[in-house]
Amino acid sequence: MKANHHCHWIRWSAPLGLAAGLALAGCGKPPVAEVEDPPAATVTGETVSFATNAPQLVSINVEPAQARTMAVTHVTGRLYWDADTTVGVFTPVAGRVISLGADLGQPVSAGTPLAVIDSPDFAQALANARTAVANLAAADQAFTRTKELYAHGAAATKDVEAAEAADVAARAERDRSESVLANYGGSDSSTNSIYTLRSPIAGTLVDKNINPGQELRADLMLANAPNLFAPSFTVSDPSKLWLQVDVSESDLTSLQTGEALQISTRAFPGRVFDGVLNNIGATMDPATRTVKVRGVVNNPDHLLKAEMYVLVDVVQDAARAGALGVEVSSKALFMKGDDSFVFLETAPGTFLRKQVKVGVEKDDKIPVYEGVTAGDKVVTEGALLLQALVEPAT
Repeated sequence: MKANHHCHWIRWSAPLGLAAGLALAGCGKPPVAEVEDPPAATVTGETVSFATNAPQLVSINVEPAQARTMAVTHVTGRLYWDADTTVGVFTPVAGRVISLGADLGQPVSAGTPLAVIDSPDFAQALANARTAVANLAAADQAFTRTKELYAHGAAATKDVEAAEAADVAARAERDRSESVLANYGGSDSSTNSIYTLRSPIAGTLVDKNINPGQELRADLMLANAPNLFAPSFTVSDPSKLWLQVDVSESDLTSLQTGEALQISTRAFPGRVFDGVLNNIGATMDPATRTVKVRGVVNNPDHLLKAEMYVLVDVVQDAARAGALGVEVSSKALFMKGDDSFVFLETAPGTFLRKQVKVGVEKDDKIPVYEGVTAGDKVVTEGALLLQALVEPAT
């Protein structure tokens, strides 16, 4: 017995004609079922429609557009000391540091001694003030005697006028020299050249750049160049920090002062710090096309540090819900020239192409400002298939 393409030659005792007929019948190929093409899509202008259960629908996925709850997401920000509660303390006199009165992290009050300095400048200011006091006393006495002599006809009018002028000049010099001494924090009752550098405000000592024995110069604070000088001490309130964020030009319309901030950092994973946006810069950086935005961050446990980099989300004001558009998957968007488009499912199996106005992609999401509303079903898989049907390649 020999098999060939399912055709079997069978030898048996049957009439020749019947055997031949059976043999020929056994060699026939089974009938092939005809495969129907899937029903064609109906294209009307910008709309593509498929029949119910059309196989093309398997490759098309849709997701509802979500209203934007974040005005700006995951931008990098830098923390720094709140300038409204921070002061850099410089020495107003030159001299040598004898001792320090406070250490890093220590709470201080206004007037707390920070350093003791042996200063020739302070000694000179003290000497000037004492000399001015003595000169004023002598001028007062001379003026009084001259007036008495004039009353008895023993002095001329010009002598009285000269004595009065000398008294006024001595008084002015006394006031000037004592003001200088008062600015240094001293008085003419001081007895030596020891100057005490004090904190001008209450807060926490957050930075220190001097050591005992170090020579200080008062003119460094006039250099106005950070690479040349640093404050001897920095006193601040670390329970609140300022935050600077560089925001792109396209995100500016999403921002308003007073919006809430959510701040996170690698140093404390899973911890979110609260803040508020309080200032939007008036100048755009021409190189980066960004604007500096400032916020205030609550730091009650003093965990965050100045100069730390953080990730920032700007939370949309609930009163503006819907005003900032929606978010869709970046896979939903396709381009035609310089224009952006998506497809919306308007009914089961029916899809409409819509031109949209979009922002900058972040975290695989694209903000859509015009063309899509919250709840619209946006095609996230198969948009290019639909585009090919609306505008077939020629």
